[in-house]
Amino acid sequence: MKIIQSELFNSVPEITFGLSTRSNPTSDDSLGFNLSFSVGDDEERVRKNQEQFYNELGLTTEQVAYHYQVHSDTIKVVDKAGFVGESDALVTTKKRLGLALTTADCTLIFIYDKSNRVIAGVHSDWRGTAKNILGKTIEFLGKEFNSNPKNILVYIAPSIFQKNYEVGREVAEQFESKYKKEHGNKFLLDVSAVNYDLLIGYGIPKAQIEKSSLCSFESQFLHSYRRDGKRSGRALGVIAMKE
Repeated sequence: MKIIQSELFNSVPEITFGLSTRSNPTSDDSLGFNLSFSVGDDEERVRKNQEQFYNELGLTTEQVAYHYQVHSDTIKVVDKAGFVGESDALVTTKKRLGLALTTADCTLIFIYDKSNRVIAGVHSDWRGTAKNILGKTIEFLGKEFNSNPKNILVYIAPSIFQKNYEVGREVAEQFESKYKKEHGNKFLLDVSAVNYDLLIGYGIPKAQIEKSSLCSFESQFLHSYRRDGKRSGRALGVIAMKE
């Protein structure tokens, strides 16, 4: 298992970040290094995988907060590790507390306000994107923590690219035409681009946004529900502030 890093966050010594990958891309085991308990994997194996991943980041299971992602616009401030309920955005000011989000194609966005020392993790699938979960998180940070977009750093993690993400008309109709292409009776949707443009619209400088060039569907070392179906594993992305 390799850990995907962010060059942007690597330039900030007080931030720890990593996104997990499959253990053996050439294996038929699509659950290789799966980090989710919700996909039928052996629970003990998942626990060991999680602990290994967290340890690589300098954390333990007891230092990570996680939630049940419900494809919504719910934002939750957390101050302790463990399960924190249902939401799609986690926010904290606590140091040595990791925020964990799962993905297997969906767009994950990780945020750091370097002035006010606040971090956030946002799960933005097409439903959350249509509900503006990312924009609402940026607004929430401004209202509750006085975050200024000029001081915010953002990493958009690997997700499924537009050419591989086919949706129906009822989904496509919720997005502007520049983010979709007709594909027979369906459409190809670029969720990551919607979120990138939204960040720019909120005044976050381009130099402070890093958007991954990796497609989860095409990269065999990444988990992909669209590629592997119900036997797909899940990756975890974790962000934390050091002491």
